[in-house]
Amino acid sequence: METLPRLAVDVPAAPTACRRRLVERTRWQWRPADGGDPAALAQEFLAAHGLPLHDLARPAAGHDPAGVCGAALYVSAAAGAALVGAPAGAANPVPALPEVAVVVYGHGPVAAPAGPPAGWRLGGWAESWTPRQHADAVTAVRAAIGRGDVYQVNLVGHAAAPYAGDPLPALARLAALPGARYGGTLTGPGWAIGCASPETLVELVDGRLITRPIKGTRPATADGRAELLASAKERAEHVMIVDLERNDLARVARTGSVRVDELFAVRRWCDLWQAESTVSAAVADGLGLADLLRAVCPGGSVTGAPKLAALDRIAALEPVGRGASMGALGWVAPGRVDLGLTIRTAAVDADRVHVWAGGGITWGSDPDAEVAEAAAKTGPVRAALAGR
Repeated sequence: METLPRLAVDVPAAPTACRRRLVERTRWQWRPADGGDPAALAQEFLAAHGLPLHDLARPAAGHDPAGVCGAALYVSAAAGAALVGAPAGAANPVPALPEVAVVVYGHGPVAAPAGPPAGWRLGGWAESWTPRQHADAVTAVRAAIGRGDVYQVNLVGHAAAPYAGDPLPALARLAALPGARYGGTLTGPGWAIGCASPETLVELVDGRLITRPIKGTRPATADGRAELLASAKERAEHVMIVDLERNDLARVARTGSVRVDELFAVRRWCDLWQAESTVSAAVADGLGLADLLRAVCPGGSVTGAPKLAALDRIAALEPVGRGASMGALGWVAPGRVDLGLTIRTAAVDADRVHVWAGGGITWGSDPDAEVAEAAAKTGPVRAALAGR
């Protein structure tokens, strides 16, 4: 179909009071064939439509409630790789999906609640790699670590399933999963994204930039929590990414202002425990959105360390592109940036639903355990999409 059915606007991180009143004013989309620097072009587009984000340290000007409210911003993992000069990797399995999208919203009348969902049927999942191929990729990463090429690499797998009916209520179910700090949807011509991410890629609050990397996963049981807290492997993997995120923020922060506010806090997402840290820094004067995107995209918790070397391994080992996953999705406005990392995220095109899941690989990784962890992460996503 040319255009997916329309769902009420529910962009992740959009102001709660505005969500039922948001009306699209204009949009801009980017694909590599378009050329140019997508971060700079996005910043220019926003400024041209009443959303200047060229100096995030400056106080926000007041807004006319009847005018522009803000914008949804989506940046794919492939676009993030392009911003840092890394290979894009395998082709996007959702070709209708752009690599960057900016959608500017204003206010309109309060939207009526959605009607009952149309018929929905989700077919069987086809995996992009077998468990053996996934395990072999883990072994290849461990070999690269042994050679000293990398310290950690995040490997991501993909699956797709055919569907019939309206997919948007299914994406809304996904977005409503417990613990989805960035629960929401974004739609475009022939595509849609549903996000249930708990992870903050970058947020601007009172002049400070904040990132909340998540690394370390166990079943949400008492034993699982104790095991996660006691795991030297998970803690080492986590601290490595916290250091990477500190360095990323330091590139765009006031000198000496980076700090770790919370380290290895265990929190719940659906039926999983996950370890999360909070890193913050004072925003540097004159920092614009484009430079911020270049510093934090793609997110360190879904690449590895060192970031460029990890991206080289990812491009060589993953058989299918990351599509809507492992990128950034959220809300931007003068004085406000709040972008989630698109983990626990699905995308639809005209005939298939796509999901992704993976995990960070270190020298201490067990290949079969990593395969099981990815399955545990994608389980709640697939169940929500199926309506279970």
